[in-house]
Amino acid sequence: MTSIPSKISIIVPVYNVENYLAKCLDSLVGQSHQHIEIVVVNDGSKDQSEQIIQQYAQKYPEKIKAFSKINGGLSDARNFGLDRATGDYIGFVDSDDYVTETMFEEMLQLAEKHQAKMVICNIQKVDQNGKITQKLTQIPNMPEKIDLEKNFSVFSDVSYFACNKLFKKDLFEHRRFKKGIHFEDIQLIPQLLLQCDTLAQTQNFHYQYLERTDSITKTHTEKGLDILKAVEDVEQFFEKSPYSDKRKELKNFQIFEGVYSFLAYLAFVKDPETFYGMSDKLSIFMKERKIKIKDIFNYSRFGKNYLLYLPLKKKIFYLLFFAGQKRLIKKLM
Repeated sequence: MTSIPSKISIIVPVYNVENYLAKCLDSLVGQSHQHIEIVVVNDGSKDQSEQIIQQYAQKYPEKIKAFSKINGGLSDARNFGLDRATGDYIGFVDSDDYVTETMFEEMLQLAEKHQAKMVICNIQKVDQNGKITQKLTQIPNMPEKIDLEKNFSVFSDVSYFACNKLFKKDLFEHRRFKKGIHFEDIQLIPQLLLQCDTLAQTQNFHYQYLERTDSITKTHTEKGLDILKAVEDVEQFFEKSPYSDKRKELKNFQIFEGVYSFLAYLAFVKDPETFYGMSDKLSIFMKERKIKIKDIFNYSRFGKNYLLYLPLKKKIFYLLFFAGQKRLIKKLM
């Protein structure tokens, strides 16, 4: 008697993506792993997205579960999908991106082969013609199976995107994306990782992240402070986790997400008053955690000094910032 293959629920939040949705859904209904449900959540779109969803739901009724709700934001739409997902494993795909045909088949095989509750694949950025603009390798120089206790540096090194991962559904038993915040992935995904003993990874670039030319340029505001709040939430969960004794990795996480990620956002804050106010909040964050400048300069990611391998413009920004030359930075920007 053959066992029933594991079912995967792929959650797709949709908001005003009529130009990209068909390509996303085509890549999902065409998955080589057949035992899937695609939970499409229309989060109050005002364009033709709902009509496209209905066309696909009628054409692929055995695969697509379509829902429509009032607009509540990305976290709310993902949580709505999680509450209705029936799969053994969960994946998230943003509705303007797309994936390779074998993404979920390979990631499920790795999850089952290694009894891993989280599987990670590589990402590549593509333009609107499908041309690859950047390859983002997620976990270089590590085996397919990663014992987290022995390789806990992964906690502070990995990028916490939701969309290039496959999760065992029980990770979400008591956890959901935090509503009403930006950087919800940084807030939740590390907490999920801390519930794992084993991770698995593939070096294949399965996830295709679309760099859109028509998206409105994001205004960088004090919403960036949500990064620091996300790190605080993870810190609280970390203290109750089986890995709470691993202080070096916690500090590296605070440096990578709380300092470097925050500064990468801060670099695009145009309003001087907001810029200086957020800078002060970062100084308090660092002081409370006893993070010194030398800790930041010495931080290594995947065994390489992080600052040394950054593009020159970023490097100059960080060096000026830590030299206390914030006013000079504002003149240069």
